[in-house]
Amino acid sequence: MESLIEVRDLRFQFPDGTEALRGIDFRMMRGECVILFGPNGSGKTTFALHLNGLLRGKGDIRICGMPMETKNLAAIRRKVGLVFQDPDEQLFMPTVLEDVAFGLLNQGMPVEQARKAALRELELVGMAHAAARAPYHLSCGEKRRVALAGVLAMQPEILVLDEPTTSLDPPAQRDLVDLLLELPQVKIVTTHDGHFARAIGTRAVFFREGRVAGEGGVEEVLRRFNWESYATAREPGAGGFARRS
Repeated sequence: MESLIEVRDLRFQFPDGTEALRGIDFRMMRGECVILFGPNGSGKTTFALHLNGLLRGKGDIRICGMPMETKNLAAIRRKVGLVFQDPDEQLFMPTVLEDVAFGLLNQGMPVEQARKAALRELELVGMAHAAARAPYHLSCGEKRRVALAGVLAMQPEILVLDEPTTSLDPPAQRDLVDLLLELPQVKIVTTHDGHFARAIGTRAVFFREGRVAGEGGVEEVLRRFNWESYATAREPGAGGFARRS
């Protein structure tokens, strides 16, 4: 089976000397949705930011066969779409439509073609009705959908989502689950939410102090690392999510 991401002995140290990643090995195959669990400060987000070159540490990273080198960064960033935890970090244009079209226009796509492509992605995430609205008028859940539409407009093969359920109420979380399950891209998702992870994940990796402490099925990892506050299953219809089939 073809691997889309291969990481070997990835290490990263912040300027203050903090060792955020201490030798991460990771591999991702087509068809997967990998959940990254772990306490705050364990290295999950730092790892995610390495996958499209926003951070550069030591070690070997290959994305769709391309080594993480400066000459490959533009191509890698077309392959890996990153959705930040705070959607306000990605939304900065006067209208929703302009925000989603921004990356396409930046790549040289003609204006009308970019607008049509942006509208298609807004339709996909259920936000076409808000195309003319200012992003700051949207709810957190709506902003997250628009940020995702902007990433999807670039047609990445890999989606990386950092804590996508933050500040979402249960209905918005369930809508996000439904949307993510429909998308064809492979996904890497950092989260503390075991219910959400069960609904979308095919595999889980547990980070601890900058290292991979273990990996396996989502339920197995939740149980093995006593992720109890997130691991109590809820039945669909009672506020929880259906398990991924």
